[in-house]
Amino acid sequence: MATASASGPLKDHPAAVTLVLSVVGYTLVVGTFLGVVPDSVFPDLSLQQVNLLSDAIAVVNTLATLTLIAGWRWIRRDEVTKHATAMATAFGLILVFLVLYLTKIGGGGTKEFVGPQLVYYAYLIMLAIHIILSIVSVPVVLYALVLGLTHTPSELRETSHARVGRIAAGAWILSLSLGVVAYALLNHVYSWEFVEAAVLVAAPAGALRD
Repeated sequence: MATASASGPLKDHPAAVTLVLSVVGYTLVVGTFLGVVPDSVFPDLSLQQVNLLSDAIAVVNTLATLTLIAGWRWIRRDEVTKHATAMATAFGLILVFLVLYLTKIGGGGTKEFVGPQLVYYAYLIMLAIHIILSIVSVPVVLYALVLGLTHTPSELRETSHARVGRIAAGAWILSLSLGVVAYALLNHVYSWEFVEAAVLVAAPAGALRD
């Protein structure tokens, strides 16, 4: 992804950069759920707007998944430029997702799954895997991205970019795919109950949300 091989703080300390970016990302998400981020930051959303954001998030995640798969195929064919473009695009889509998601949660609320018990447990498992992978893949994805942006293709061969990138892409694709399936079950196959942002902090820890 990089166009120059000159040294710099980002290139010389990719782990430290990854740590800082990861902490910022975690803080934004956790702060929104816990109500630490001021309500004034988010618009006051209606239920219809929350539903529109849910649909938009599903579209963004689907596009990100397809882009990641394309990037994976291109690097296997040694099409480095296409691979770099695809991965950078996927990361950009994830940033769009993050903005939409935090806006939906902070300004509107979330929805709890309502359906048959067997499907409920399947939904719970998918959502749990999706959330866990989303959390643990953040530093892995960021590390691969930082390496890719600060090193030339020839320099990347001397780093752990390829190994870390495989792990990051695999976790990312699985997480996004399960998220889209969970969205479909919650919004289009079964039903849900809406929980406004003001009461999210007091909601049970085991509540199933999207």
